[in-house]
Amino acid sequence: MSTITLFETPPPEPIKSQILQMVVDYVTDISMVAIAPSNPLYNLYQYGIGYEVHLYLDAMDGSKGIPVELIVASDAQDPSAVVGFLLYLPVKDDPEACAVAYMAVQASHRRRGVARAMLQEMVGRYPHAELACFVAKVPHFESMGFQVVGVRGPQVLMNTRDHGTDSLLAVLDVAPIYKSVEVRQIHTYLLQQHGKKAMMDAEKQRDRHLDQMTRHAKAFVLERLGEASVHNNGRGPRML
Repeated sequence: MSTITLFETPPPEPIKSQILQMVVDYVTDISMVAIAPSNPLYNLYQYGIGYEVHLYLDAMDGSKGIPVELIVASDAQDPSAVVGFLLYLPVKDDPEACAVAYMAVQASHRRRGVARAMLQEMVGRYPHAELACFVAKVPHFESMGFQVVGVRGPQVLMNTRDHGTDSLLAVLDVAPIYKSVEVRQIHTYLLQQHGKKAMMDAEKQRDRHLDQMTRHAKAFVLERLGEASVHNNGRGPRML
């Protein structure tokens, strides 16, 4: 069993550090491109997505003007140990709506209802909830009350209702992370370690995999919902 805690302000540092470690450990699951550990770009995504989550956790203090909430699952036997987290964004001008930004569960605690408990807590607060996942995860989220509403890139868009909200979803601009000195330094190190050809091959491998997942997601949603839903992206919340 796990204990569920809601945070509307930045979590204590020990919790934050465990969440960021989970992002590093499970970046393949969290990344939209599902980057594999065998890909030389893996370390770059570990840093980039870890920093994205760090920025959102910091934004919980209200300084960015973006509403962010966090649900943490901790081990019932050891309350200091984080076994799962769910970071989501309430939608502006729609008090019932939110969108999942990042979610992960420790491998040792999967299939124990941790994700379900966190999502239930979120939906209890925001009954019109949305998330995006890879095709293989669709049955998992359908069992929790989500339904397929469209496609977004390589992922299937799912919602607790048969449509997305029409209101605005405020998100942080994370593009500067990937232009930062730190990312350039990591890329330079990886070039030195693997060589230019290997890094070019890694980018091609990532892009091929992304294209394959995008085609798979489109085909899946097309079969489920028909042509219109592939083109309208499921009418998800518009991003600021």
